[in-house]
Amino acid sequence: MKWRKQGKIFDPTTHPAFAGYAGFAQSPQAIELDDRVRVFFSIRKKDASNKFMSHVSFVDFSKDFKEQLAAAKDEVIELGKPGTFDEHGIFPLSPFRYNDTIYAYTCGWSRRKSVSVETSTGLAISRNDGLTFEKLGDGPIFGASLHEPFLVGDSFVRVFDALFHMWYIYGVRWIKPEGDGAAERVYKIAHAVSADGINWTRESKPIVSDVLGEEECQALPSVVKWGDKYHMIFCYRHAFDFRTVKEKGYRLGYAHSSDLVNWTREDEAKGIDTGSDWDSDMMCYPHLFACGGKLYLLYNGNEFGKFGFGLAVLEE
Repeated sequence: MKWRKQGKIFDPTTHPAFAGYAGFAQSPQAIELDDRVRVFFSIRKKDASNKFMSHVSFVDFSKDFKEQLAAAKDEVIELGKPGTFDEHGIFPLSPFRYNDTIYAYTCGWSRRKSVSVETSTGLAISRNDGLTFEKLGDGPIFGASLHEPFLVGDSFVRVFDALFHMWYIYGVRWIKPEGDGAAERVYKIAHAVSADGINWTRESKPIVSDVLGEEECQALPSVVKWGDKYHMIFCYRHAFDFRTVKEKGYRLGYAHSSDLVNWTREDEAKGIDTGSDWDSDMMCYPHLFACGGKLYLLYNGNEFGKFGFGLAVLEE
């Protein structure tokens, strides 16, 4: 693969519609509409206890991505009620068109005491092109299980040959650093299938090999069929010091498959790497999508997307 970067195309810290937020436009994910492309993302706002909450919003682009057309007037989906799995945030929201609706798989966050967070996957549906979403219920459709005990989320779903396929992450362990530091999570990418998009059969095993050792953290898988292969781009990092040490922060990884089950990791073939400006230290939270006969890649840069997201297009 060989990508041509188009630069950073959206920055929430300079957009007037998001003046009341604390920045961040994380995990940009696109839906093609009749006359535009709608890009959803998670943006942060502080609550009464001065802690961040992640809310879902969007910005619209022309189909050539040269013009911003509009931005959401309100958050498109409500956070959960007290005690529910998405009480403290939704990040990411992964949408795709299904029949006359948009299905959106949400990653709900709730705070914990012994560790920082727990996540599960919910499902919401939009019948107005993503202006608003209605949850199926207050609980998740996909969460911790016997062999996936915590941190289930980042669910990316597509339908291939009349079968729903989900690529997602699940936690394999929390680990403590030396000294008094907080525990950090280790998570891997897995795969599940479904006939209806609600009830899932899991494989409950990692499907992407590690390059950093068993404590490698993998996140945000994104899959597209292009040519005669299925392509996955995801992000990965070290378990510790990833917030402060450039070499341990998020990078993009790449794998390919011919059957949606067996994946060959080949990061050196992904065709894109960190730059010299807004993505000089980090690349994370990627999203692959086709539009107008071209394949695009949205992604976040430095500081986990605090200053927005950029775009790349696959060269012919």
